[in-house]
Amino acid sequence: MRILSNVKKIPGGVMVVPLLLGAIVNTFFSQILDMGGYMTGVFSNKGAQSLVGVSFLFAGSQLKIRSAPEAIKRGSVLLAMKFVTGIVVGLLAAKFFGMGGFLGISVVALVSALTSGNGGLYMALVSEYGDDEDLGAMGVLSIKSGPFMALVALGSSGMASIPVSALIAAIAPMVVGVILGNLDEDLRKLLGKGIEPIIPCFAFTLGAGVNLINVLHGGLAGVFLGIIVIVAGGIPIVIADRLFCKRPGYAGAATASSAGISIATPAAIALADPTMQQYVPVATVQLAAAVLVTAVLVPVFTKFIAKRYGSEKDKREAVAA
Repeated sequence: MRILSNVKKIPGGVMVVPLLLGAIVNTFFSQILDMGGYMTGVFSNKGAQSLVGVSFLFAGSQLKIRSAPEAIKRGSVLLAMKFVTGIVVGLLAAKFFGMGGFLGISVVALVSALTSGNGGLYMALVSEYGDDEDLGAMGVLSIKSGPFMALVALGSSGMASIPVSALIAAIAPMVVGVILGNLDEDLRKLLGKGIEPIIPCFAFTLGAGVNLINVLHGGLAGVFLGIIVIVAGGIPIVIADRLFCKRPGYAGAATASSAGISIATPAAIALADPTMQQYVPVATVQLAAAVLVTAVLVPVFTKFIAKRYGSEKDKREAVAA
């Protein structure tokens, strides 16, 4: 059976297929994931943070110090645009519709979705279309993988504050990877081999945090939220990638997703500001839908941008030919 080759025919399939499988198992056979021991530690959503953290370490090991400025530049531009689009859309929604937002999508849900990003999906896509600097940009982009960007965005209006220690913790695995990879070339090669295999592993655990029944309850509002993330968030980031980084734009397109971890962001916001608690249940379900929608559509969007404007993959294929 040629399972892997068939999965790779799907845009971002190495990430998307395991994520959907995890969601299916969690929805209909969750008792399997709750068996305890290694089963729960490796396959349930409880293993997500550890596996994602290890993937950041692997990715960081591929960033050579001499190429760090370019990677930092790319990551900073994409991160800044992710933040700006999130806060602008959120503020506009709050101004015209109030914190309850529109079409049942609250400002909490909008900001949580737009300021987050699926780091694993980004790495899977730039591993296919990009280069080491694109992977290294994850050192900066890792900040958007948790609730921190949303908290900073909402905190700009006095709602929340972010401890420095939390930001340091978010990028620590990547920093460790950078150090190890630059200390020893053999270590860099060894850790680099782990990037592709770990992607389906943490993708499954992220999917294991999604209940498909709840996603269906989120209905069209959740699907629409995912489309907003790609259109209102993705297009400006692609433009910024092309304008400021002088790149084709595929990396910008690869960031136009919502992170699986963002499902927990509304609860984190409510901890900072209890008045937001009223929006948490519905926002959480809508984010689950947005995560799945963007996980499926962002690879297609990225492939379109790569075909239209080119990619490092094209250069590699040209050299091979």
